[in-house]
Amino acid sequence: MPLTPLDIHNKEFNRGFRGYDEDEVNEFLDQVIKDYESVIREKKDLQEKLTKMEEKLSYFTNIEETLNKSIVVAQETGEEVKRNANKEARLIIKEAEKNADRIINEALAKSRKVMLDIEELKKQSSVYRTRFRMLIEAQLEMLKNEDWDQLMPPEEEEEEYQLDETKENANVT
Repeated sequence: MPLTPLDIHNKEFNRGFRGYDEDEVNEFLDQVIKDYESVIREKKDLQEKLTKMEEKLSYFTNIEETLNKSIVVAQETGEEVKRNANKEARLIIKEAEKNADRIINEALAKSRKVMLDIEELKKQSSVYRTRFRMLIEAQLEMLKNEDWDQLMPPEEEEEEYQLDETKENANVT
């Protein structure tokens, strides 16, 4: 058991022949008591500081552990978000590719239909042109036919022309 300042203060020495000077011993013991009390107070203060520091250390250790756990959770969450984003991106790309294929197929089908329509129109145009040519040629043949000359004598044509012109002038006014 360690000495206390009271132990030092209460310590009595046996007196012997030609022993120590009592005043000098008492002075020295008083000095030892003061120094020892000072050391004990300092030790107590240091123990209190140590206790406070250990509490702070424990607090900061807890914070450190919490932060480390938070970092791990954040990293895991980040990885999960990244995996989900990649998965979603792949799905979006697949959907876009499907839509692109559908659009291309629709465009090809429309293109084929337009090409068929163009071919049909070309055929119809050719038939129409041929029929129109034949009609005009038939009309020209009819005009070239001498039967027209026989239907109306030349003098009557002139009179009829003048009569038509007179009627038109009368209608105009």
